[in-house]
This record gives sequence, C-alpha cells and structure tokens, in this order.
Amino acid sequence: GESKYDLLVIGGGSGGLACAKEAAQFGRKVAVLDYVEPSPQGTKWGLGGTCVNVGCIPKKLMHQAALLGSALKDAERYGWNISQPVQHTWSVMAKAVQNYVKSLNWGHRVQLQDKKVKYFNIKGSFSDPHTIRGLTKAGKEVVITAEKIVLATGGRPKYPTHIAGALEYGITSDDLFWLKESPGKTKPTCVLPLFLLHLYEVVVYISLTDISPDVSLECAGFLTGIGLDTTVMIRSIPLRGFDQVSTKHQMSSLVTEHMESYGTKFLKKCIPTKVEKLESNKLQVTWKNTDLGTEETDSFDTVMWAVGRVPDTRTLNLETVGVKTNSETGKIIVDASEATSVPHIYAVGDITEGRPELTPTAIAAGKLLARRLFGQSSELMDYDSVPTTVFTPLEYGCVGLSEEEAVQCYGSDNIEVYHAYYKPLEFTVAERDATQCYMKMVCLREREQRILGLHFIGPNAGEVIQGFALGIKCGATYPQLMKTIGIHPTCAEEITKLHITKRSGLDATVTGC
Repeated sequence: GESKYDLLVIGGGSGGLACAKEAAQFGRKVAVLDYVEPSPQGTKWGLGGTCVNVGCIPKKLMHQAALLGSALKDAERYGWNISQPVQHTWSVMAKAVQNYVKSLNWGHRVQLQDKKVKYFNIKGSFSDPHTIRGLTKAGKEVVITAEKIVLATGGRPKYPTHIAGALEYGITSDDLFWLKESPGKTKPTCVLPLFLLHLYEVVVYISLTDISPDVSLECAGFLTGIGLDTTVMIRSIPLRGFDQVSTKHQMSSLVTEHMESYGTKFLKKCIPTKVEKLESNKLQVTWKNTDLGTEETDSFDTVMWAVGRVPDTRTLNLETVGVKTNSETGKIIVDASEATSVPHIYAVGDITEGRPELTPTAIAAGKLLARRLFGQSSELMDYDSVPTTVFTPLEYGCVGLSEEEAVQCYGSDNIEVYHAYYKPLEFTVAERDATQCYMKMVCLREREQRILGLHFIGPNAGEVIQGFALGIKCGATYPQLMKTIGIHPTCAEEITKLHITKRSGLDATVTGC
C-alpha cells in the first residue's frame, strides 16, 4: 500500500531522528525509514545510527573501562591495596555496553511512537522525486510518498578492497563494539600473556574529507588500556585534519607519543598488501615499509581497518532523481539551508559535503531544518567554532581554528599563539608522566586579540573545552580570558594563566602550583 507524509526522513541516526521529532511537534505527518545493512562480518544493530550503536556511546564507555584500569594502577600510590594480577574480562564489559546501547535503541522507538512518527524498518530507494519504494522483511512492497524528504543515512567504514583478504578477514568499528569475545582471544597453542592481541588498525589517508583516523586511535587506546597487545599501522600522519602545524607542538604527535609510552605499538609509513589466515586461526599480515623499501610480516588475532568512512547512499538511487553528489567523496552537496540540488530534498549529518562528522552538529542541523520547513523559522545552522574531542587515553579537545588554519586566514604575522606544558595535580602522587599534557591558544595579534582557537591535551579534555567553546563562540578575547579567575587546582585553570607565546621561544613548562 501507499502512504503519504508531509516529511519522510531516510536514516534513523542522530540527525534524522532529531529532524523527524522536531517536525512532528509542528503537527506534521512524519515518517522515518531506517535499515541497517549487516557489516561484511554480519554485525547489525538497532535504531539510533552510528553514534548510539557503533560510535560515540560504546567508544566512550570502553574508553572509560581503560581509564579505570589506569586508575587502578594509580590507586596503589594513593594507599589502596589492589590484589594482583588485575584482569579485565572483555565479555563482561561488552555485555554491559551492548545492553545499554539496546536500551537506547528501545528508547528511540518509544520516542517516535510518543511523537506519532511512523517508523519503517525497511531499505528504500527513490522511484521518483517524491516517492520511496522498499521491501519489508516478509517481501511486501511499501510505497511512501512525501512532500519533503530529508536524507540522513550517515556513513559506514570503508574496506581497503584492493588488499587481498581485507574484506574476508578484517573487521571495522562496526564490528568491534559488538564482539562477544575479546578481539585478543585465540585458541591457546602455547602459554601466552592473558588476552594477547595484536590488533592491527590500518589508517590510510586519502583526502581530508575522507577519513576518520581519530576512531582508530581511540580504539587502539582503549584496547591497550584494557590489557591487549595493540599495534597501529599508519601510512602517513595520525589525526590528519586536527592541529598539524609543523613544529614540535603538533597535538597529534603528542597524542600518539603518549599512546606509545603506554604500550601501543606504531608502525609508521607502512602499507599493508595482504592478509592471510594461518592454520592456528591467527591472521598473517604482509606490509611494505615505505621508509626501508622492505616487505615485512607478522601474525595477529584481529585485523581492524580504520581507513575512513563512506556515505551510505549507494542504494538510494540519488542520480535518478537528480540529487548531486561530490564524485570523489560520494557526499551530498548541500547549501547553507541543507537543501540539495532537488528543491524539496534536503540532507543533514555525515552524508553532507564539507560538514563536520559529529553527532551534535547533525542533531542541531536536523532540528533547525525542521523549524525552517514547518515552523516559520529562518535560522541557519552555524558550523563555525564547533568543539570536539578525541577520546584517546590522553584526551585531545579543540574548538575553533588550528594554528595552520589561522595562519592561512590571517597570515603568520597577525597571529599570536600562547602555549603551555602543564602537569595535572592527580599525576604527581601517581608519578605519571605528563610530558604530553599541553595546551595552546591561537589569537589574533591586533589590539583586541580575539581568540580564534583553543587546543588542549589532558584528562577530561571534552569537559574542559565545552565551557571555553561558549566564550569563543561569543567572541572572547585574550584580555577577557586573563581577567577570568581559574578554579584551583584544576587543569582547566592553566588556560586562564597562558602567557608564554610561541614567538618568544621561551620554555612553556608551567612551574609552581
């Protein structure tokens, strides 16, 4: 049968659900169509999209598991008697995380019901600019027509299909969070350290819009943190697109240096060529070391690819209805109002060209779009100064411009960069290395010294950056920051005390309390 709607949202992730629920508040007839194609390894999940099921939520919870492991090590210095050896059981963590995710899936379905949004769990494609056709699990055809259509199908991890064995034997972040058994567990052939794992994350950098290397470093970080033997293979530079000014203060280098010091192995400038399964069930990876020009091999329990994401639009039939995409990235080209090349079809979230691949921006864009379509609003989404954090073992949070971007926009003579290496108080008694705890603030050099960007590496980076993001959004200046009293003793207060410029060449290490 055919159903008619004022709005059809294709994709039940953060952006799509936010848009649908907001539109329903205006009394419109709204439907959401969502379908999760199982990963090549057969992993599938419920309503809610990447963030809820295979992204931010399970990732942050597993990051927390690793932080607790570090805290146990620190605890002894603080007088706690911790019986050794401390062991981590993957299955207990995974079950708890997966159960929480399932509760969120259920919550999303209930919310749609409460707001009278119709939910279709089918895979659909355009048959004409206003019509979507799809099949139910029972094989019955469903035809949905809508006055306006919002595309919010998100992205999926890419597989390097040119590498022999990549698809057959590798997993991605789509699978990692739903593994029931530890990725480091193989049938014991000899006595090995508990949960021996070489987790192989391969980060291949193709183009800036095409990658999400932060995912690989976050996963490698928490896997190392829970006691698994983890290796990251990188073709070029880690965390590309984050602050990469070619000085010793590269934020990304500090993040990876810290990971290395805590046991994550890095194979840099290496390109994998094939993956083979051995009789022992281990996976043998062959790669080329581009620095040495040699071919090398090693065997691993799990091979995980983190080579970027692609928009999940393949089956939508976009070209038939004239929705224009970027031929290189596959992303949908939208204007400032999220409109595509077809007047009544819109797109939000990770599938849109030139937008940050972040849950909060997708949610905000989805809500604002619904208000413009049905609520007489004219407010556009502002994508400037969006804060974000990479949840590596030592977190990296940032908002605004990187040093490099600021130099490109304003010229190096018009930029002042304040920076500091600091030691969190909590690290002192625990005797933890704070070499990589660092912050820098990028300002205009003219009299007002408006803050253009803030970068922070350290504990709870997301919590630190969130508050400063408001100030930067409101046009905060360096003199205003200097009048802000810090909360003592905190890591965040060090930002209010930044006074050494990179230009001065002085030692930026904080001394005293």
